[in-house]
Amino acid sequence: MQNDSTESAIENYLRTLIAAGRAGERLPSTRALVARFTVSPLTVQRAVQTLAHLGLIETRPGSGNFIQPQRVIGRADFSWQTTALGPARNSLNAVGTAMALEATPAIAMHSAYPSEDLLPIRLVRTALTRAARGRASIDRPPIGGLADLRAWFASELDAQASARASGIAPDDVIIVPGSQSALTSIFRALAQPGDAIVMESPTYWGAIAAAHQAGLVIVPVARGSAAPSAEALDDAFESSGARLFYAQPHFANPTGALWSADESRAILDVVRAHNAFLIEDDWAHDFGIDADARPLIAADTDGHVVYLRSLTKSVSSALRIGAVIARGPASARIQVDRTVTDLYVSQALQAAALDVLTDPGWRTHLTRLRSALRARRDALAGQIAAQLGPDALTFLPKGGLNLWVRFDDRVDVRDLVARCLAAGVSMAPGSEWFPTEPPGSFARLNFSGPHPERFGEGIAIVARELSAR
Repeated sequence: MQNDSTESAIENYLRTLIAAGRAGERLPSTRALVARFTVSPLTVQRAVQTLAHLGLIETRPGSGNFIQPQRVIGRADFSWQTTALGPARNSLNAVGTAMALEATPAIAMHSAYPSEDLLPIRLVRTALTRAARGRASIDRPPIGGLADLRAWFASELDAQASARASGIAPDDVIIVPGSQSALTSIFRALAQPGDAIVMESPTYWGAIAAAHQAGLVIVPVARGSAAPSAEALDDAFESSGARLFYAQPHFANPTGALWSADESRAILDVVRAHNAFLIEDDWAHDFGIDADARPLIAADTDGHVVYLRSLTKSVSSALRIGAVIARGPASARIQVDRTVTDLYVSQALQAAALDVLTDPGWRTHLTRLRSALRARRDALAGQIAAQLGPDALTFLPKGGLNLWVRFDDRVDVRDLVARCLAAGVSMAPGSEWFPTEPPGSFARLNFSGPHPERFGEGIAIVARELSAR
């Protein structure tokens, strides 16, 4: 540790000389630095090499060390790329605030991921250590994923009585590196550029971006605190000729909405009638609070439902592991796209994920997680009602990580979000979650981020900025 701190001190000293000096100027010799800091020549050499790798120092054998002359780069002409690239499939604003915001503000309610205290950290660290010590850190896995992990995902569905009739097997499971890249693969595999895809509105911004990236045309159907109406979905299929419907039946992002059993059956009937696919994004499977996720694929016998589930949010953002479950030719096409895109998913990460999921502590963790999420949801909802008014919260979701807030339609939400961010509070503007123009002024507030004890302070800032507009 002493060598590390001394090495840093030498680096900082040399950086000061470089900043004050001129290009080509000689720096103190190794002997001089050894004498000044009372260290070995090796420690000095490591510090010099670090700065040399960064392009700050030029070492000349036999002559010494010098301040690196800065290369002068003239103005480049990149205008040719405008014509060569053609139109972009996604705008520069395609990435949502939840991912794009780099610095975490004091009160973070934009977050896409649960804070550390809501994760099974001990299980994850132990599992990663075991995976690093075993063959998983060296061997290449099967392209579809580890057999035992595929079996775990299949068994999760088979635990429901209705799923046994659907015949879901481990061979129907494809392990993927999280859900985002899987969405792009599903869209590419099941549709051609220029085809239509039906989506709920609002919906997950990443699905909107993935559809655009695949060259698809989005046909929105409205949803609020419940599912889109079966009639609206039927009209969307009929008018567009679409064969894909992307949906989040359970605790949707951003609204938290949950489909009822009757709504699920009605929508599945429409999907079957149009020989279409329902892409069921079960991202919040582990985040039920007052209800549990009941995947629609469990009631599907003929391969109309393509199911997607990720562990990234519920286990750890470092374990980007998820699963696609599909059957028939659709499964084969998705597997080909996944193989061409990524070849395979890290066996070490798969082994670690399986270790966590099969540990007895996993179920205990989920029980505690549900209780913690309920407390946070209710605390934030209470502050919204008290400080923004009883009508600000669209409804209280039965699961998920988010609350969906509506302001007066005259509120410029992007401007409000920017002013709140400057005051130390972050949230996501609602416009990012609509595939077309938003019908009102909305924002998404996440209750799973750090410092829930500051919810009241955060909503007070939002209320203040609203009154100041």
